[in-house]
Amino acid sequence: MKKALIINAHQEYPFAKGELNKTIAEKIETFLKEKGFETKTTTMKDEWNTEDEIEKHLWADLVVLQSPVNWMGVPWSFKKYMDEVYTAGMFGQLCAGDGRSEDAPKENYGAGGLLTNTKYMMSLTFNAPEQAFNKKDEYLFQGKSVDDLFFPQHMNFRFFGMKPLPTFACYDVMKNVDIENDFKRLDQHLMEVFK
Repeated sequence: MKKALIINAHQEYPFAKGELNKTIAEKIETFLKEKGFETKTTTMKDEWNTEDEIEKHLWADLVVLQSPVNWMGVPWSFKKYMDEVYTAGMFGQLCAGDGRSEDAPKENYGAGGLLTNTKYMMSLTFNAPEQAFNKKDEYLFQGKSVDDLFFPQHMNFRFFGMKPLPTFACYDVMKNVDIENDFKRLDQHLMEVFK
């Protein structure tokens, strides 16, 4: 049986209680169960244990990160999770150091990952409209894509040897929300990714 770890990285704020991220994480879990996956979940607002989280990563064939985009990255609570869980797993569990050797100390940085049979998918919620991305004349992102913005997160997963699946994003979720269409796009995305 295939195994999926779903991480809900939402950090609750007065203007965002996390219902959308919770619902998307639940929809992804339901879809994966229907596709024959066994699932485990972790939510940042709940208690979690570092060693248990390492074990979940070792167990999983797939890691799904469901996260809002806060200040162009993941919320602080998930950053704390990475700092604690991923650092604890660096020496022999999730990776064998940083991939370099004494013989070649300047080569292969980041190539020590041990999760080479694990895939990951990011699902993100943005206040930014979709039109803010991939257009050189847009002020903030200047032609960059969602995956360009989340390059550091891709590299965090790659550091452990994980392989990417296409990223999903909901846009404009606070000022011009279109949840029903977002859910339809999510269903289509999942069907295409997990054929």
